[in-house]
Amino acid sequence: MLGYIKAYKPELRMKEFETYKAVYCSLCKQMGKRYGFLTRFTLSYDFTFLALLNMSMATEVCSLEKGRCTCNPLKKCVYCNGSEALLSMPAAASVIMVYYNIRDNVADEKGIKRLFYRFLSLVFKRAHKKAAADFPEIEKAVLKYVTDQAAAENSGKNDIDASAAPTSEVLSKIFPLCSADERDKRVLERLGYCLGRFIYLTDARSDLEEDKKKGRYNPLIAYSDGAERAERSIYMCIHESINAFELINIRQFKNILGNIIYMGLEDTYKRSLSNERSV
Repeated sequence: MLGYIKAYKPELRMKEFETYKAVYCSLCKQMGKRYGFLTRFTLSYDFTFLALLNMSMATEVCSLEKGRCTCNPLKKCVYCNGSEALLSMPAAASVIMVYYNIRDNVADEKGIKRLFYRFLSLVFKRAHKKAAADFPEIEKAVLKYVTDQAAAENSGKNDIDASAAPTSEVLSKIFPLCSADERDKRVLERLGYCLGRFIYLTDARSDLEEDKKKGRYNPLIAYSDGAERAERSIYMCIHESINAFELINIRQFKNILGNIIYMGLEDTYKRSLSNERSV
């Protein structure tokens, strides 16, 4: 994932923003502890959202404590105390997804960049193996996503729905892991699907002009109104994500999660059009 699911910070209260950062830092710490120091540098806000969602449905209440940042010992961070068990699934999902993204870059890039990604794939191989063993269901879902995405792009068909489906489906498999309740699982499946489609289409829309110039695959290129088609579908994804979110039984972090769904998605989409996207 590409850092498209994140909060709209101007509307977060100070305490909420501190909690949001605490979950990010706690997930970073968990990844480093379980899968190696370098995995910390690959964390995106998409997986912070997944961590928040997983923690929000648990009965355990998150308490905050201050500590030193492992990456920068001179910097003080706030962490979620006793949240390691709830962060294990998002940490593994992040490592698995990043590993396959690196492998994809090995196939797509040339020259020095390809050598760089080959090196990264070797560095992350052990971390990926460990994460896959921890959560084989995530490994299975992500591997299917990679295979299906490659098939869609190599089919010669510029079908927006077919191209967006693998990203939608992989999140629809991962999100239900946040709850043991069958009703919530169904809603989380729908939320994951809508957010996956949002991510794919937002990325395709933001890269449209560059992909045209460089001759790279982008299903929107085949349509004279590709940008408009993408935008209509993106706003439909946001609307459907809101509908799903309102049905979830959330115990904590509701304001932060709501900020991301109600305001963060649209803000991120608009920023992506003006090249202001960041991970």
